[in-house]
Amino acid sequence: MTLFLSTYINRIDKKGRISVPSFFRSVLEHNGLKGLICYPSPTLTSIEGCTFNRIKKLSDAIDSLGPFSEERSSFSSSILADSHQVGFDKEGRVILPYELISSVGIKNEIAFVGMGETFQMWDPETYNNYKKENQKQAQEKLSKLQWSKNI
Repeated sequence: MTLFLSTYINRIDKKGRISVPSFFRSVLEHNGLKGLICYPSPTLTSIEGCTFNRIKKLSDAIDSLGPFSEERSSFSSSILADSHQVGFDKEGRVILPYELISSVGIKNEIAFVGMGETFQMWDPETYNNYKKENQKQAQEKLSKLQWSKNI
């Protein structure tokens, strides 16, 4: 499996188009999607981006909660109902829905942040502040990760 790695910052053009990093595009296309699926993060000031396979896993996990559970309704309305599938143009650009980018404070630039199976899209300044605040905590918690014996 190919993962989303690294961080890229791209400008939003006057028509609202954003060039998706070529590495991210190749991962998405490798997974059969000529675009991306995105939704507002339920926990951060960012937009989550993923492949169809990943949103399907989320949908299956939500469905496993039972058809009438309060959690299922909450997750469905905050993730699935707010998800958008956006396609690439010929140059690998997308136009993200205005309500998504405005809800997280994205204006002229967007930071694409690889998160393994998914990626996040942030206002670059907001992401830098988040990263600084959380870097020390991450360093402290790193020792608690369960490492495979093969590493």
